[in-house]
Amino acid sequence: MDKKTEILIEGLTFTEGPRWREDRLFFSDFFTKRVLSVDLQGNVETIVETEYQPSGLGWRPDGTLLIVSMNDRKLLGLKDGILKEEADLSDLASFHCNDMVVDNLGNAYIGNFGFDLHGGEKLRSTNLILVRPGKEPEEIAQDLYFPNGAVITPDSKTLIIGETFGNKLTAFDINEDASLSNRRVWADLSSIKENYSPVPDGICLDEEGAIWVASPTTSDVLRVAEGGILLDRIEVETNAYACMLGGEDRKTLYISTSKDSSEEACLTDQSAKIEVVRVDVPGAGLP
Repeated sequence: MDKKTEILIEGLTFTEGPRWREDRLFFSDFFTKRVLSVDLQGNVETIVETEYQPSGLGWRPDGTLLIVSMNDRKLLGLKDGILKEEADLSDLASFHCNDMVVDNLGNAYIGNFGFDLHGGEKLRSTNLILVRPGKEPEEIAQDLYFPNGAVITPDSKTLIIGETFGNKLTAFDINEDASLSNRRVWADLSSIKENYSPVPDGICLDEEGAIWVASPTTSDVLRVAEGGILLDRIEVETNAYACMLGGEDRKTLYISTSKDSSEEACLTDQSAKIEVVRVDVPGAGLP
């Protein structure tokens, strides 16, 4: 638990949705409304600019990059340089959409805030939305408190999602038709240890079945096993909002950090960074 991070890139506004693919880390930079990538040497490339804030990312089998468009609550698709709307989620999402995981068949599981967090609205539960390729979006789960980062196990049979304001990771069985069943608590983060209350934002999975959880409230990334057993913990100087295992051997943990999450502060300070640290167990599953 004494590992220290290094800065890969800095001067960003607010990064989310880090994904490892084709020897690069892809991620969204909220307030410049861009999807970016960075290679192992720290070279940054703009993949696409969006009209509204981009968030969760994933790929369909045909190579289409799916992008959650937060503020207008839509799912976008980028293929051959053309960006188009894949689905309108506004009838199902009760507030801004956020993170997403896409399975090997191209099915996208998308979370949303459920309430106006920054506007001071009272907390309420919301749903998880499923978009199958070429199909209309549908509500796939209910009564989730800010469904956020999500992973799918390597056998494609289990989806685990972080409920940010539920302080827990919640698991579902994935059925053959992409629907979900057998809901259960995978890890209660509020009971890990005394006087320590992490909240799950972005998450990623490793080969031992443990999950790395970015927790902005505790300024760290924690590795937990099913049942809420704390295995490792890496502190950051500001706030950790998302994480992804990547690199040539998938043992590099990429962490999205920032001092703040409000648009005004993020645009002014540009304190967001991608930090890296080496870990012992490689990444697995999706995203």
